[in-house]
Amino acid sequence: MDRDQLRLEVEKHEWFHTIDLGQGVTTPGRNDPRNQTLPRLGLPEDLSNKTVLDIGAWDGFFSFEAERRGARRVLATDSHAWWSRKPAFELARRALDSRVEDFDIDVMELSPDKIGTFDVVLFLGVLYHLRHPLLALEKVFSVTADHLILETVTDLTWTSYPAMRFYPGNELAGDESNWFGPNPAAVVGMLKAAGFTRTKIVSSRYRPLLHRIGRAILRRDMYKPFWPAIQNDRIVVHAWR
Repeated sequence: MDRDQLRLEVEKHEWFHTIDLGQGVTTPGRNDPRNQTLPRLGLPEDLSNKTVLDIGAWDGFFSFEAERRGARRVLATDSHAWWSRKPAFELARRALDSRVEDFDIDVMELSPDKIGTFDVVLFLGVLYHLRHPLLALEKVFSVTADHLILETVTDLTWTSYPAMRFYPGNELAGDESNWFGPNPAAVVGMLKAAGFTRTKIVSSRYRPLLHRIGRAILRRDMYKPFWPAIQNDRIVVHAWR
């Protein structure tokens, strides 16, 4: 479609991801992964001959990015977001003339029998939305042939013991779809319990700060007003079978 027609089609949808569709048209997403998430992921620049699974793809930014980096096959999956928002993903795919495949499936239904296994699995911004995070990671492990890239909210970062905060309501960002905030130790521990043999935290917003000033200092009363901001973080963890 030409540029004017594409712009009109884009305006019909609500967008979560900011995606450059070409012809000078960019989707008005609430989240711009190009600046906010992609630089932190450690996603390999060259994915040639790799198969990639994007779990919770939403508008498909990371699926299309994996294809752009040379992946020979990309499968985008979602359930919650695509219940009403899949037409946006489909429009972006058409506009980009993409070969990314799609499959409507919930995280808890993932299995090799249903979708196969993939060299690289992207599990970005999903874990804390799930009622059963460890079981979900076991499902993710089952479809990961080699390498998982996980991005998630973390909480209780001031303790080195594996721990998770439970959100029975909308305590996290006013969003009732958020259920658990694991700390980094819990994320790594769950990945190992799910079957991954090696893990590496590659990105964190506040971890360098915690190491620099020390957890003991954070416990002093004068720092208590800053605890809510510091104890919540977003980290990227790579894991391998």
